[in-house]
Formats: sequence, structure tokens, C-alpha cells
Amino acid sequence: MTAPIAPHRMLTWADLTARPRPSPDRTLSYGDDAMQKVDVWLPSGGARPYRTVLMVHGGCWQTGIADRRLMDWVADDLRRAGYAVWNIDYRGVDRAGGGYPGTFADAAAATDLLRAEGPALGLDLRHVVALGHSAGGHLALWLAGRTRLPADSPLRRADPLPIAHVISLGGLPDLEATAASPDNGCGTEVVTRLVGGGRADLYADTSVPRLLPLGVAQDLVNGREDRIIPYRLATDYVARAMAAGDRATLHTVPATGHVELVAPDTPAWAETKRLLARAFAR
Repeated sequence: MTAPIAPHRMLTWADLTARPRPSPDRTLSYGDDAMQKVDVWLPSGGARPYRTVLMVHGGCWQTGIADRRLMDWVADDLRRAGYAVWNIDYRGVDRAGGGYPGTFADAAAATDLLRAEGPALGLDLRHVVALGHSAGGHLALWLAGRTRLPADSPLRRADPLPIAHVISLGGLPDLEATAASPDNGCGTEVVTRLVGGGRADLYADTSVPRLLPLGVAQDLVNGREDRIIPYRLATDYVARAMAAGDRATLHTVPATGHVELVAPDTPAWAETKRLLARAFAR
């Protein structure tokens, strides 16, 4: 009798964070709060200007769960591959000033700081690719869609930094669908806190499908065994984005959970690096 094949063990956060932690080259501030920071990772060689990745961490929009340091290992991997990484932080809903509009205003301010500080560091602003994980996938897509915000939105800016391409890793782009999905690993109450106490009118400012079409190419990378983000949130969003006229593609990675998406040396991260190289080749 043949013994059953043991299921593939998914990575845990402890597996990732137990690794030696690399350090960024610079840390910049865009406000007075400890979370209003940007870590800059610069290649050690290569010609300037550097290909620039705008990186957005996840953590269910809660500072107590994660901050920008959760992305240190993949940021370092991209630095070694010749990319510059602009890894932003923001106040979560569990921090004073977070929620609506603060979390979104922070992400926007951290992104727009790239325009002021990036050129002197050798960063190329002509083709910025945004890469976000989990809740950061939502924010990366939202940053690409800021020009579509309602005219009366307090988050609207006249000239936000253009995003050329978005890669969402296990993201939660549709806040309304997330709020209606108790099986998502972030829960539903956090969306209520993120969207001004659950005000339905504020989804127009905050939920990515309300901003479609974004007008930029979008790649979604999702693990088929992800127990944090229900797979349908990816398939449903891609269908809506394509119906609106956007180029949106779902890339499904087997035997992959949520942590593998931001862990170097995994098939999921190899797929993301392939997509990054393709995005910059266009």
C-alpha cells in the first residue's frame, strides 16, 4: 500500500522573520508620526536612473499587525537584482490618525515624496511600478487610481505621482466584497474602521472597483492555498477590471499560501520578479 503524500507545509510569518534582517540604505520622513516613513533600497551598482518599485506592505491595514519592515527581505532581493525600492509605511486603523482619510492620505504622501526626493537618489520616475501585498495590494491599486477619485474627495490631488503598472500580491482590492466576506483573514470589522465607520458613500473614495478603469496594466499574483485571502476576491476583481476595459491578469501559484508571496526563493516570488522584469521592459 502506497503511503499518502504529505501536504505541502505553508510558510509562516515566523519562518520569514527568523531570517537575518537586511537594512535599507536610507529612511526618509514625510510626517511627524513614527509610521510616516519611507525606506529606500538602492542598488550597489548599475547605471542611473534606477528602475523604481513602489512597495506597500500589508497587515490588514493595522500597524499592530505589520509595518514596512515585513517587506525587508523582498526589498533586499530586488535591490540585489538592480531595482531601487521605495518601501512606504502608513498609519493603520489602529493608530491615531489612521483610518479614513489618514491611512490613504499617508500612502499618497509617501508616494508623492518620491517626486521630491527620488531624482537626487537616482530613481527613475518615468515608469514606477507599484507592488503591494495583501492590504498593501489594495493600496497599491488605489494609488494607481487616484486620478479617478471624485472631484469633492478630500483625498484628491491635482497631480499625483503617476503609476505605470501595478502588481498585487494576495491583495484585497474590493473593500465592499471584503466587508461582505467573513471568511477573509482580516475580518470585516477592519473595513468598517478603514472606511469612515462603514459609510457606504466613502467606498467611492477607497474601494478600487469604484475607480475603474485605472488605465494601467495590473497583475494579480495569488496563492491557490492562501487561507488569508479568499481566491474569489482575485477572480472577481480581475473580471470587473477587464469588463471596465483595463488590462488585468491573474497569475495563480500552486502550493502557495500568503507568506510565500513575500518570501524570497519561492515560486511565487520568482513569478513576481518575472512580472516586474516584463513590466519594466514595456
